[in-house]
Amino acid sequence: MPFARLTTALLLTCAPLSVHADEVIVFAAASMTNAMAEIEQGFEADTGHDLIVSLAGSSALARQIQQGAPADVFISANSDWMDVLENGGLLTEGSRFDLLTNTLVLIAHGQDATPMQISELPKALGTDRLAMALVDAVPAGIYGKSALEALGLWDQLSPLVAQADNVRAALALVALGETPFGIVYATDAVAEDDVRVVATFPADTHPPIIYPAAAIAEHGNAATQAFLDYLHSDPARVAFERQGFVVMP
Repeated sequence: MPFARLTTALLLTCAPLSVHADEVIVFAAASMTNAMAEIEQGFEADTGHDLIVSLAGSSALARQIQQGAPADVFISANSDWMDVLENGGLLTEGSRFDLLTNTLVLIAHGQDATPMQISELPKALGTDRLAMALVDAVPAGIYGKSALEALGLWDQLSPLVAQADNVRAALALVALGETPFGIVYATDAVAEDDVRVVATFPADTHPPIIYPAAAIAEHGNAATQAFLDYLHSDPARVAFERQGFVVMP
């Protein structure tokens, strides 16, 4: 076989493999851990592409992207950190959309914990610690601090707050009994058997909890758009709702 024909034959043979080898690197908020596990499985089965998911606090992920981390897609647990990247010219123009909403809750250790009024928290806590994500950086912590301030409880409780790097780390503190109470998202509470929601923060005590998604500028490939499209699909909606998220229209 002539060399040119051999080269063509090899390219035709290998082409399907390169298509299937496309991968999408997604940086997603830690509160999406369980949902993204389902999304990863469904997307890979549906498209043949590989999905690599990095989970952490939105603040840490945004800073990594600013420093050049090779993310194709970012899903934040609040709009502020997505705004930071957009204002820095780091998002693909027109790719940003609001994906999910969530609810902020007070959890206690153990399934036998008794529901309570949030106003009762200082007395119930005593000198123990309250687990929260970083209150000045991580969205769950920011929302939690805002809610406690709105309810007039922050000044009293702030010395007792045990801050964790992300909301799943705060959840773990309560699940392990290291702290009796914590503030997390409703979706986090669903993911852990050793905690119980004892109160829900009124929506008007904190900014709306919105999860925007966007592609990162100058990253990604054809599979990146396929993933963004998949986030709008019925299987993705079912996966998110199973974990307690509300999918935005």
